[in-house]
Amino acid sequence: MNPSLINPIPHTESVLSWILANRDQVAVGAIVAAIIVALMLLGRIVGQRMVAHETATEHMGWRMVVGRVLARTSFPFMVVAALDIVATYAEPPARAQRLIDIAFIIAFALQGAIWARELILALIARKVGERPGDTTLGNATAIIRLLVSGTLFALATVVILDNLGINVTALIAGLGIGGIAIGLAAQGIFSDLFAALSILFDKPFKRGDTIRYDSSTGIVERIGLKTTRLRSLTGEQLIMSNTKLLDREIHNLTQARSRRITIYLAVGGKTSVKAIDAVGDAAARAVGGQTGCKLVRCVLSGAGSGALAYDLVYDDSALDPGKVAANRSAVLRTLVEGLAAHDLVLARASDQPPAPLPF
Repeated sequence: MNPSLINPIPHTESVLSWILANRDQVAVGAIVAAIIVALMLLGRIVGQRMVAHETATEHMGWRMVVGRVLARTSFPFMVVAALDIVATYAEPPARAQRLIDIAFIIAFALQGAIWARELILALIARKVGERPGDTTLGNATAIIRLLVSGTLFALATVVILDNLGINVTALIAGLGIGGIAIGLAAQGIFSDLFAALSILFDKPFKRGDTIRYDSSTGIVERIGLKTTRLRSLTGEQLIMSNTKLLDREIHNLTQARSRRITIYLAVGGKTSVKAIDAVGDAAARAVGGQTGCKLVRCVLSGAGSGALAYDLVYDDSALDPGKVAANRSAVLRTLVEGLAAHDLVLARASDQPPAPLPF
């Protein structure tokens, strides 16, 4: 049995002797370490207060980004950093110095990964401009955190092993091959995931927006990691893969300044120049009587079969589909009343142009 395990007093005496022999260096190192640890503690407290202040104001600014990074400074890292500073000034025995160096490498690599993770996640949250719990892709933040954390801590592990003198070439090669295999196996899943992240950052639309793609129109209800779900104007739910949705031309109707409405009219009655002018005047009064509606044109586009064909075009600043429909109904009702005053009849009003006549 090792005699030092039976009687540890000689080790204690040697440590005390070393401290007495290097008391000046130890004192200087302790003072420097205390100052640096105090600064890190102060930065941690300031960071926590910055995060609390920004959370209370529900605003994601640069103060929040800096605060989240500072608030993640850990106490174990402070302790190991203090020991390393003291060892730098006091020059302890080689074995103790080696142990302190190993502890500092491990602590610094892990702390660096934590700082980098918080910085990246805070920048992502600031870019999105929404709180993770409120964003339409709130469930994607967990995947983002997992990917960022896994990557950074894997790099930290490689850095630690490399500084400890371990050959990491085979490990890096294995991780690369494994990553390629996983990527090929889950190519479709990752494609939709990155499409969801593209929606998160680029924001072509968000939950509650009314969008149109191909011949489908609906209100965005949920943006998931693989699919986007919309509620169509006729009531059914539309489900589209994120990747396929972004491949299409998307019309975000909510972001429009106004809706342009085109109605194809057929007006019957006694045809005359006065009747033609009366239709235009009646259309102007019908559109102008609705709040937010502005007449673009009402022009004669054809004549035949005892009726005059008109193209009525106006802009409606209302973006809600229900309000747009109500304004359209009110315009037609007022137009019918206006035409009746000139002995004219609204024979047809449709969003679709009439079929061309066979001339």
